[in-house]
Amino acid sequence: MELRTLRYFVAVAEERHFGRAAARLHMSQPPLSRAIKQLEADVGALLFARSSTGVTLTAVGTVLLDEARALLDHADHVRARVSAAAGAATITVGILGDGADPGVSRLAAAFRRSHPGIDIRIRDADLSDPTCGLRAGLVDVALTRAPFDETALTARALRTDPVGVVLRADDPLAHRDQLRLAELNDRRWFQFPQGTDPIWQSYWNGGRPREGPMVRAVQECLHAVLWNGTVGLAPLRHDLPADLAVVPLIDMPPSRVVVVWNEGDTNPLIRSFIKIATAAYRH
Repeated sequence: MELRTLRYFVAVAEERHFGRAAARLHMSQPPLSRAIKQLEADVGALLFARSSTGVTLTAVGTVLLDEARALLDHADHVRARVSAAAGAATITVGILGDGADPGVSRLAAAFRRSHPGIDIRIRDADLSDPTCGLRAGLVDVALTRAPFDETALTARALRTDPVGVVLRADDPLAHRDQLRLAELNDRRWFQFPQGTDPIWQSYWNGGRPREGPMVRAVQECLHAVLWNGTVGLAPLRHDLPADLAVVPLIDMPPSRVVVVWNEGDTNPLIRSFIKIATAAYRH
């Protein structure tokens, strides 16, 4: 079995769909289907039960998925160790958002265990750049939130979080069980600096132009609410001070936590980081 074919198999198994797996792998569907059929011929058994809506793993496929993941993880570990032996291996990770996220903590611990000799550098990004410096070459991989312009980038969703509006605790709307975006149209919203990704800005402005104070960091957003009564959006998972409240928005699409890297980057450390991140956020 070739490692490339096993990567194809894992993608189909995780996506439960040939089309989505092909998009994730940046390839067309026919060669992916042929590769999986050849793998089934090599194994001597069907790996997927196919239907019009997608695929499900067979008993044999379930066994192979565990083994394939272990083999691919080991292969990435070998590549990383060889790279480290050839010189000081480093990976720079950009992080946007809550560093106390348990997914980040699990990822950090698992990555350190898998790559004890790697120099891991962290860049804490502000809200004006959702790619955390990836486009500028400041980081190798980013943990951030979508949506934003993904041109020449590859993103994998790790988790989705519902979104609410952050209000001062004494705001008349703060005790509501839920709100709609239209109920906030007359409020001032915080804004990101000029030049910020317009897709990112539009999402955090609820899909329409707004007016309000400029902010760059999460703490600046919270202070804008506390001092000026400005409203803004935040994932419901975000911990807030007692003098602030977050009310769920029923017509706001959820926020996706994603791991992002430059399209076509074959650095084995990045591939390993993506796999470990996917596993860490599954728990």
